[in-house]
Amino acid sequence: MSLKKKTAQPPPPAGRHETVRREIISAIAGRPLSIKYISAAVKISEKEIYAHLRHIGRTVNSRGQRLVITPAECRRCGFVFRKREKFKRPGRCPVCRAETIKEPLFGIR
Repeated sequence: MSLKKKTAQPPPPAGRHETVRREIISAIAGRPLSIKYISAAVKISEKEIYAHLRHIGRTVNSRGQRLVITPAECRRCGFVFRKREKFKRPGRCPVCRAETIKEPLFGIR
C-alpha cells in the first residue's frame, strides 16, 4: 500500500473574454501606460507583459498602427534613453549614475 502525498492544485485561471494580448492592446490603445499600470489592468505579472510587447508590436503594425514607446528618462539629469531597444526600465543613468529613472510608457497610434 503506497501513501501518496496530496499536492495542492493551483486554482484555475480566471475566465477571460479576450486573450491576454488583446487585453493589453485595449488597455494601451487609449493612452500610453507604464508596465505597472498595464500589469494591474490585465492582472498578469510585469515580467509576462514584457514577453507580449514584441508580438503586440507586430500585430498592430499589420493593422496599420504603431506601438509607440515614450522612452525612459532620468529624473535627476533629464537624460532620455532614446536608442534603447529593451522594453524594461534601465537600472542606472549613464550620465549621472542615478538610479531614479522614469518608466517608459507604451501606447498605440
